[in-house]
Amino acid sequence: MKYLFLLLVLSISINLSKAQDVAVLLKVAENYERDLKETEALNQYKLVLTNDPNNIKALVKTAEISCAIGSRSENKNEKRLQYESALSFSKRALAADNNNADANYAMAMVAGKITEIESDNKKKIALVIDIKNYANKALTINPNHARANFVEGRWHYEMITLNSVKRTAAKLMNSDLPPSSLDSATFYLEKSRQLDPYFVQCYYYLNKAYKEDSKPTKQIEILSKMVKLPTRSIDDIALKADGAKELADLQ
Repeated sequence: MKYLFLLLVLSISINLSKAQDVAVLLKVAENYERDLKETEALNQYKLVLTNDPNNIKALVKTAEISCAIGSRSENKNEKRLQYESALSFSKRALAADNNNADANYAMAMVAGKITEIESDNKKKIALVIDIKNYANKALTINPNHARANFVEGRWHYEMITLNSVKRTAAKLMNSDLPPSSLDSATFYLEKSRQLDPYFVQCYYYLNKAYKEDSKPTKQIEILSKMVKLPTRSIDDIALKADGAKELADLQ
């Protein structure tokens, strides 16, 4: 009995130590992100996964950063590699907990990125539907998930702004394509902005949605706030520069 007790205490101590190690590794990764050290943050989150393979936060963050790196790559093979890596991590997150809002958001986000490199129209339409379905599930689990609201809003915006030829082709290929609207785009993007008022990319697409809706006053309001936001990612730098230029043109 004494030995069983000692083994139990040892097991608890090991698990507590492991949890503490993961917490420290996550904190280091977050600090790298804050300092815009993207590659270091990515490697650190991967290090978390060597200690805790099913850590949802690390899996989702790894998917997000891989997509960010891929989106800026001019090399098509590198872009595909990064997106496929992101898909692998998001699938792992979903496998770890398919009722987790972050995991479902990650799947929706990655599906959106893969549409950029997918050349087969049928597969692309399937991905478009995946974006909506996974975003919907994330919002069913947590209606106040800022990034899932953003993905949902961006989905509506991009479906509305497809040129007529692509839209017709999409409808012909899949009659079950979910309906979209500009009002829904602004609704979800505004909700995302309220939930995360420092998310630059949300402001960027919200401005585009208001432009599509011919609302220059709302554009000026959004862009005026956007250009003053703190830079929280490498992508924010270019987005804010574009926003400042458009704001100057509007004024």
